[in-house]
Amino acid sequence: MKKLSGIFLVFFAYCYVIYDCLKIFKVEHSVVMEFETIIGLEVHAQLLTASKIFCGCSTQFGEHPNHLTCPVCLGMPGVLPVLNRKVVELTIRTALATHCKIAHYSQFARKNYFYPDLPKGYQISQYELPIARNGFIEIELEGYRNPKKIGINRIHMEEDAGKLLHELDGSESDYSYVDFNRTGVPLMEIVSEPHINSPDEAAEYLKTLRSILQYLDVCDGNMEQGSFRCDANISLRPKGFAGLGTKVELKNMNSFRHVMRALEYEAQRQAAVLESGGSITQETRLWNVEQGRTESMRTKEEAHDYRYFPDPDLVLLVIEKTWTDAIRETMPELPSPKKQRFIKQYSIPEYDAAIITGTRQLADYFEACVSRGPQPKTVSNWIMGDVLRHVSDTRQINQFPVTPAHLAEMILMVEQGTISGKIAKIVFEDMVVTGKMPQAVVKEKGLVQVSDATTLEKTIQDVLDANGDQVAQYRQGREKVFGFLVGQVMKATKGKANPQVVNELLRKKLAGS
Repeated sequence: MKKLSGIFLVFFAYCYVIYDCLKIFKVEHSVVMEFETIIGLEVHAQLLTASKIFCGCSTQFGEHPNHLTCPVCLGMPGVLPVLNRKVVELTIRTALATHCKIAHYSQFARKNYFYPDLPKGYQISQYELPIARNGFIEIELEGYRNPKKIGINRIHMEEDAGKLLHELDGSESDYSYVDFNRTGVPLMEIVSEPHINSPDEAAEYLKTLRSILQYLDVCDGNMEQGSFRCDANISLRPKGFAGLGTKVELKNMNSFRHVMRALEYEAQRQAAVLESGGSITQETRLWNVEQGRTESMRTKEEAHDYRYFPDPDLVLLVIEKTWTDAIRETMPELPSPKKQRFIKQYSIPEYDAAIITGTRQLADYFEACVSRGPQPKTVSNWIMGDVLRHVSDTRQINQFPVTPAHLAEMILMVEQGTISGKIAKIVFEDMVVTGKMPQAVVKEKGLVQVSDATTLEKTIQDVLDANGDQVAQYRQGREKVFGFLVGQVMKATKGKANPQVVNELLRKKLAGS
């Protein structure tokens, strides 16, 4: 019996050891299943040229379907493409701004695939010999002291395809229609390295890149009109693992918010598949905005599926150093260095500088205003408050009725005591509507600030006489009543009284009576 008990004890001890080992394995297994998100972005930016990349057709947006086409962009037999020099210049500007190495020799290739909106049956792009490689941009992330560097793998030029329309005159149709207006519009594709590790980083990368392109006057950055488009490649890998997981391409994201939501959803979807023991299929998925999820579109093609080969109708593109140097001389100050300069030169907070340098036009507006004499921080406050309340798209601030001259003159009138800050609000709104200079508005409406002591003393005495109870409360130590009495004086003068003078005279009156 004792021998049997000993056997049972050994057995239970053995089971306990196995159970303990299983717990350890489970803990280790859960650690392995913690994933790191790896994201690479492919941005297609429509270049700001008047004509298409290989023909003279206009690139204007919003024309009637198929009105901006010719035999060249439609790929008719016997036609030959001619490269638009402006396209190359704008691409070189972008390469310089993103610290890329510009190739001396660059070559166009045919990317072959068959789709109804591709009239030639191939797209003229670049493959083995792109115009630029190996660059980077830096993004600033909240909570991090130093910026993060995101590598640029390559930049190349290509032509856009047409557009399929599934509606006619705003109504759903039983047929799909093809609009070739966009065919041949010049695009620049900017391919990042897989250095992005979260949807937030992806959004910040896109915002930073778009701002750079807008500063360069290379692309207007309009995502809704499709002139700044993004495809994302996303994969997961176990934390600490050096390799890359199977990537999935995401399309149909036309805003920063949609990019973030699509990446968040896809990361969660892939994690669920891997945790359940499944495997990720390399494919292209579309972002369904209405349902908030990604949906499979097709299996992902490899480069060999497109059967790239050099375009026989286009000669090798040679970029001389003298051409690059000449373009470098015309480069504007870019957003990041401009932001740092504003902080140092104008002593404004980093938050203010980040907003004001968000677009080149708004930054120019700020500097034009400051150059006329008002305090930079006061200018910054007005721009971030009242100006941006009226100007939703800061690229169009040059069309705003309140010019830098208007705003500077009005602020100087406040600083000189001609009008009060409260009156300035009235003047500003009038300028928005009429476009008149502030002095004219003040004169027409009789808004000049009252600073004359004799005039104000009489008004103050009238207010004290009419508010005896509040005067008694103040003299009993209730300091808050003082603000009420100031308000009554301002009300009696219709906001025209100089607040500083009112404060001084009112305290003297209350102390001396």
